[in-house]
Amino acid sequence: MELDGLIRHFFETDDPASLTEAEFALALERLKIGFGVEREPGRRFALWTLLHAFDAAPLPAEAFAKEPQLKAAAEEYLTAAFRLERFGEDDA
Repeated sequence: MELDGLIRHFFETDDPASLTEAEFALALERLKIGFGVEREPGRRFALWTLLHAFDAAPLPAEAFAKEPQLKAAAEEYLTAAFRLERFGEDDA
């Protein structure tokens, strides 16, 4: 899955920041629905990380309750993202 393609698909633009608040909320709802109906594990994880980028992802325990490997991967992703945010690229 290509990030730019996902953004274009769900947000119908290359620049989600250009959307109005209502347009952004609608696009985010489409993304949440897409995550909810996706069954392929890799695609589900990709959609979850995109939701996380927009601060809309459910917790890993909720998102991947029936998929322990994806839950663990999501938790590792969150740990790495926190380190990067807190300490910067060099210390992550």
